[in-house]
Amino acid sequence: MNTKEIYLAGGCFWGTEHYFKQLHGVLDTEVGYANGHTPSPTYQDVCTDLTGYAETVRIVYDPSVVSLAFLLRMYFKAIDPVSVNRQGHDEGTQYRTGIYFTDPSDRTVIRQCCQDEQAHHAQPLAVEQQPLQNFYKAEDYHQDYLDKNPEGYCHLPQTLFQMARNAKEH
Repeated sequence: MNTKEIYLAGGCFWGTEHYFKQLHGVLDTEVGYANGHTPSPTYQDVCTDLTGYAETVRIVYDPSVVSLAFLLRMYFKAIDPVSVNRQGHDEGTQYRTGIYFTDPSDRTVIRQCCQDEQAHHAQPLAVEQQPLQNFYKAEDYHQDYLDKNPEGYCHLPQTLFQMARNAKEH
């Protein structure tokens, strides 16, 4: 099976990961810290707002089932794309939004999806579009957090998870 990956920062990674796990064609997710400037950060390090990392979800998907464009359209349903360093009640640079790619050919799709989204907003999008510089897996207790803690904190509404479960590209 051919797989691809994309890294999406959308605020607190607990809810963002849970949201993307609901989508048909997403094969695996992993939460971690992306595009910062210190080696091997911990959650406590990232929370200082001094490491440059964004809480990010690594998404592995089957491109024969779901396209990158569809994943990005779903991403924009789960974030406030004009909010700078804040999603929901979470504030700080680690909660910024970003699309980080490993395949340079994804850049065209990312740019087009961001242009399409920008048409719906008067303010400029605050979503970074960058190659992935680095990614460190978060501690085990952060992985699949909302599966392990169904009543745990989440900045996303439950209705969004249901919408994602039912979403189909075609």
